Amino acid sequence: MHISEGVLSGPVLAGGWALAAVGTTLGLKRLDYDRLMTVAILSAAFFVGSLIHVPIGPVSAHLILNGLLGAILGLAAFPAICVALLLQAVLFQYGGLVVLGVNTFDMAFPAVACSLIFGPWLRSTGTMRTVGAFCCGFFAVLLAALLTAGALALSGEAFMTTATAIFLAHLPIMAVEGVITAMAVGFLAKVRPELLAIRLAG
Repeated sequence: MHISEGVLSGPVLAGGWALAAVGTTLGLKRLDYDRLMTVAILSAAFFVGSLIHVPIGPVSAHLILNGLLGAILGLAAFPAICVALLLQAVLFQYGGLVVLGVNTFDMAFPAVACSLIFGPWLRSTGTMRTVGAFCCGFFAVLLAALLTAGALALSGEAFMTTATAIFLAHLPIMAVEGVITAMAVGFLAKVRPELLAIRLAG
């Protein structure tokens, strides 16, 4: 899901940086000091999860966990994902610094959007909360794959094949992430319900 350097056109890069800057600024404004540890832990989970790549043809697939971050952090998912992507670019050359804005927006915006759309379900109990958490994980990856494919497609017809391959490669990841997010939210609702309460009230 990481887009590499030298692939995207100038307008797409500029748009990505602008959107990522807005999202990160809003996320930092909504971030309370007492939530820093939670943000750091989830940022680390995102960092580790997306390091494990499974080659599928010309592309690779990996866990993203952006839906989980969105379900718990809301707008704070933007700075959490941005920091993780920055460290991946600097330490492991995944993605890059020039494309950091686009990669951040492609993964963080779906997280925030799904947290808003499925927020009422996450505030429920029982089956409704489980379904909401699954949808948050599933559709966050779906939207991230579409945004990544769209960024490539906007940069030239030569990238259409790669864009399609990226989307198809992440189809099974969507279901896996839905299950992981549902399990994680269900677990937190039992042992640390205040985390979900902070997110929903914040």
